[in-house]
Amino acid sequence: MRWPVRRRAASRAAGAAGSAQRGRTAGRADRGGAAAFQHALARGRLDRRRRGEGGASRALVYHYFGGKNELYIAALGSAAKQLSVLLEPPTEGRPLERLRISLKRYFDFVESHAAGYTALLRGGLADRSGEAGEIVDGIRRLLLDRILHSLDVDVPPPILRITLRCWMATVETAGLDWLENRDVSRPDLERLLVDQLVVIMQVSGRHDPGTGALFDRLAHEEMNH
Repeated sequence: MRWPVRRRAASRAAGAAGSAQRGRTAGRADRGGAAAFQHALARGRLDRRRRGEGGASRALVYHYFGGKNELYIAALGSAAKQLSVLLEPPTEGRPLERLRISLKRYFDFVESHAAGYTALLRGGLADRSGEAGEIVDGIRRLLLDRILHSLDVDVPPPILRITLRCWMATVETAGLDWLENRDVSRPDLERLLVDQLVVIMQVSGRHDPGTGALFDRLAHEEMNH
């Protein structure tokens, strides 16, 4: 059966409008990642979303994302991409200087995503064992990789890997405390964290020759700058 010309034209127009709307809605998950991360993770619900907020209705969000959990995943994935770009390893400077730059960029992200960051690390997501947990673990692996790159280390010995992961937990806790209290300046906090890493690497170096050699190299480069 052939449709009349007007009906076919109307169908094509409706299809094009639907495709355009889907594209705009999907695009908002990426371009508006910061807002989605703040609202979806911190509030844990979409009930406060209204038509016109961000330009997409709640019905459209549910239709194209499948529900609030899917929006969590999309927002978290978008935030992870932003963090990956922010933490692109610096190409110049001494190892500890590159680490300082990366840490500053990390806290730029923490500060601009304060509510979502706090909710995520304090259990804002009901279940981290699924895709959301994989994204969080991926962010932590990314951070470890960026730290190793800053220190000019390809494959860390076990003691160094454990040391760096412990320090990453310290950074996360410091970020939460700073967001809650803000009674220490960010530059001071960032310097403190770098100094803490140097100290624990020195202690770890007593238990592993490779970590000890890395500490000696870093200390030599800093002293001779």
